[in-house]
Amino acid sequence: MARDCLTFLRGAYLRSFSGSRIYYSWMIALAVLSWIGAYTFMRQFAEGLSVTSMSDQVPWGVYNANLTYLVGLAVSAVLLVIPVYIYRKKHMADVALLAGLLAVAAIVMSLLFVVVDVGHPARLWHVIPFVGTPNFPSSMLAWDLVVLVGYLVVNVYICGYLLYMRYLGRRANFMLYGPFMAVSVAWAISIHLVTVFLYAGLVGRPFWNAGIVAPRFLGSAFTAGPSILIISFLIIRRCFRYDISQRAIDTLRYIVTASLLLNLFLLACEAFKEIYAAPGHSSSTRYLFFGLVHLGQYYATLVPWIWVAIGMQLVAAAILSILPLARRAEFLSVACILSVIGVWIEKGMGMVVAGFIPSPQGSVIEYSPSWTETLVSMGIWAFGLLLFSWMAHVAVPILTGELTAHPLQKPQPSAPAGETTEATVAV
Repeated sequence: MARDCLTFLRGAYLRSFSGSRIYYSWMIALAVLSWIGAYTFMRQFAEGLSVTSMSDQVPWGVYNANLTYLVGLAVSAVLLVIPVYIYRKKHMADVALLAGLLAVAAIVMSLLFVVVDVGHPARLWHVIPFVGTPNFPSSMLAWDLVVLVGYLVVNVYICGYLLYMRYLGRRANFMLYGPFMAVSVAWAISIHLVTVFLYAGLVGRPFWNAGIVAPRFLGSAFTAGPSILIISFLIIRRCFRYDISQRAIDTLRYIVTASLLLNLFLLACEAFKEIYAAPGHSSSTRYLFFGLVHLGQYYATLVPWIWVAIGMQLVAAAILSILPLARRAEFLSVACILSVIGVWIEKGMGMVVAGFIPSPQGSVIEYSPSWTETLVSMGIWAFGLLLFSWMAHVAVPILTGELTAHPLQKPQPSAPAGETTEATVAV
């Protein structure tokens, strides 16, 4: 057993440094960007959060915006787990494993954004249950850290075990991964809901204190996550010559279309309630969509961004709703890219920053990310892409049988419980 593990790790290590010039160029570029982000964070660590644009009035900025967005991205793996292991969709098995790897990268990035947002990583021990003093279980922030770390551990185990068994050419034992699969489904939903409740539970911020926030977050998550998966699968199909099932991509396309339309509908409902009825606490919504006049000065930093985001989502919805366009890879890629960017602006900066303007005291202090925040965020995203690219670079040869412990023997695929036909097991 130990020898097999060492052989598996050695094979993965050697595969990591084997690739084309495009692969090396891509990985080196991401490594450089990651280093720039790490160096910038060291400066922030030395000088404190004063080098950022965050303030007492707007204590959450682009770091929390990325955290909220990435948590939703991590949930996307569930959309492939359920079809494979409940509805026995064999054609989605391998891509579900790749989705699990994407979820691992997303959670790692989420945790890194928590670290940089705290400012001093040594303070994080205070939110560890039974170690620090996080007011667990009443603190939503403590719950957020628990579900993020727990979901990361579960996905690393499932993906690692299934890839290991594929490498050995053996059928995976369902009892060793099935229960963890069920836990991952429930945990995936919980990580997003806990993040939502972290916002909605702040009664002093009426922009978030609404029951519709949770379904809006899930709608946006089920839009952006599968969109990134589609883009990733199209790139993997082209670069790795790996035959990803078109039915799997079509299934994801249906999910993106339905979720995007639902997200736009919920956004319109919320905007109508806040703007048409014009309750006393609708200032944040008016600031987001139309700007706000305060003491004779006009504040509208987020206005062009939110309308660009809505326009992107509308264009993407139009492309996805017209089947002759949606079935073409180039138009589908454009729609997915527009969905990813549009949702990031709306549910990232639009949702987080607008909630702080105006403050409960009535002051208006606008926020724009500083260069420090921009470079750190860029570095974390680059590291996440580097991690996912590396995992995919190792995983795809294992799935195709190119990287195996028995080169002359065709690897034995695994199947979901109850499936008599051979199918690949995935997360």
